[in-house]
Amino acid sequence: MVTLGGGATVQVSEQIASLGSNLLMITPGQRIGMGQRSAAVAFDVDDAEAIARDIGSISAVAPSSSQGVTVVFGNKNWSTKVTGIDGQYFKVRNWTIESGREFVSSELRAGKAVCILGATVRKELFGGQDPLGSNIRMEKVSCQVIGILEAKGQSTMGTDRDDLILIPLRTFQRRIAGNQDIGLIQVSVQDGVSTDKVKQDIEQLMRVRRHISPSEDDSFSVRDMKEIAKMLTGTTQVLTALLGAVAAVSLLVGGIGIMNIMLVSVTERTREIGVRLAIGALTREVLMQFLVEAIVLSSFGGLFGIVLALTASVGLARVLQVPFVFNSGIVVIAFFFSAAVGVIFGYFPARQAARMDPIEALRHE
Repeated sequence: MVTLGGGATVQVSEQIASLGSNLLMITPGQRIGMGQRSAAVAFDVDDAEAIARDIGSISAVAPSSSQGVTVVFGNKNWSTKVTGIDGQYFKVRNWTIESGREFVSSELRAGKAVCILGATVRKELFGGQDPLGSNIRMEKVSCQVIGILEAKGQSTMGTDRDDLILIPLRTFQRRIAGNQDIGLIQVSVQDGVSTDKVKQDIEQLMRVRRHISPSEDDSFSVRDMKEIAKMLTGTTQVLTALLGAVAAVSLLVGGIGIMNIMLVSVTERTREIGVRLAIGALTREVLMQFLVEAIVLSSFGGLFGIVLALTASVGLARVLQVPFVFNSGIVVIAFFFSAAVGVIFGYFPARQAARMDPIEALRHE
């Protein structure tokens, strides 16, 4: 359970990292609840240009807007999300092209009807065909496919990150949305620079640009992906600890089982114990005999359990599609815990055997 929990934590960290390095996400409105935001005026391209111009230690700024659409190719159609982007989007989001090419500057400036497909959209519309050069229709817009994005799979929240279409931002604004609004500005901070400082500078700049008085709340929000990553990984680590605590109950159950087995062993070997005591065996020697038996029993059981658990973890990691992370520390802890269970639960039966009266033990039938 701890191994699978550790794999889930690694997966969350990798997915957050795949969104972009040192990433800040600026959205209009404030969060007022789960999935809800307060009403606010959208950004425009000038806001993104001001951030790139006036804020230092920024490596890239990528404004974008999205909208749900139904795309059609031949006799197939698919409901997906189309996102208008500029040339910095791929750098900010650490996204690469699997085949084809990115948008060139002339296409971005002129708002050409060209698009790049996510892996899911390609699969649903084209199957095994090569879509490069084909034309698809989004609402009333026909665009040519010039590239395919590298697949990223599901996000931590369970959404399909490959279910999207990218088009030039100007194309989106003119032919899809019909306005100049920007729904999201993503900012990539230079390596080694504190994202907290950049976040504060952006908040101050946006308050000035939006004419927000000191007594008023922000009409936007700036989210640091490092904070989100820390929150999500912290949650998975707590769940891993909880799983470990639940699994620890099996130690108690196993310990009671060992104690019962050793008590039965003491009862069945009462005459043997009496003979040993009668010919001069010391109490501590009898105690040590049964204690060692309990430790050996639990240790071999622990080794078998570790092998079985690691084998099951590899299989379950593949089924659950999480990385298998071998943690030598937890393996060592598991083994010594199993040995400790033998010591703790084997002591009482061993003490009972060592305290027997030799005469009464020899009379036992």
